[in-house]
Amino acid sequence: MKRAFWNPWHGCHKCSPGCLNCFVYYLDKKRNIDSSIVNKSKTNFNLPLKKDRYGNFKISSNTEVATCFTSDFFIEEADSYRMEAWKIIKERPDVNFLICTKRIERFYNCIPSDWNDGYPNVIIAVTCENQQKVLERLPILLSIKACKKYILASPLLEEIDLAPFLSSGKIDMVSVAGESYENARECNFDWIIKIKRDCLKYNVKFDFHQTGSNFVMNNKKYKIRHSREYSQARKAMKYLNSLK
Repeated sequence: MKRAFWNPWHGCHKCSPGCLNCFVYYLDKKRNIDSSIVNKSKTNFNLPLKKDRYGNFKISSNTEVATCFTSDFFIEEADSYRMEAWKIIKERPDVNFLICTKRIERFYNCIPSDWNDGYPNVIIAVTCENQQKVLERLPILLSIKACKKYILASPLLEEIDLAPFLSSGKIDMVSVAGESYENARECNFDWIIKIKRDCLKYNVKFDFHQTGSNFVMNNKKYKIRHSREYSQARKAMKYLNSLK
């Protein structure tokens, strides 16, 4: 599936252990941008509706759009214009919008009145970086109404147990990644193998999309350049896909 990014607003507040070395804060600091200030995008708020000179949507059909990954879709500062974003999402039923949040407790305060059982083109994903956040957030994810639900174990900071939630049959996919850039905390391949085995047991799709900068495998530590984190994870997926 084709992939694209849409950040209708930018900026966030650190609210979780996984936020400590936030990649948005790291990259914004290099550009002298204050990441704690949430601003609606002046140029890309309506990106999914933009067309090229030939009249075609710039984001084509059957694309998965990572939505609001430089903020949080459910952050309080966006309350006044979030419904505009929902309208845009509804106008593009041919595109799948992946909405990832650390604020799943705000879900029912932030959805449109016609949500019902969920928009068919929206995936709600919850970030769980450690076991504490697994226990806090995943019961809420299971309880909400959405057509598709993902777990994003990123940045994975310790061994976590997703089995009680995967066994519900309500989780469509788990995606895992380590932490990137300066001061990145270690990600251990053994933790990832455990998640993969649990996904196999409960027939849940699995992806390992990024190793992180400090990766541990077979008790050996690896320092991985950010430009290679994705490709190294793809190599590791070959082994993970061989597990039974």
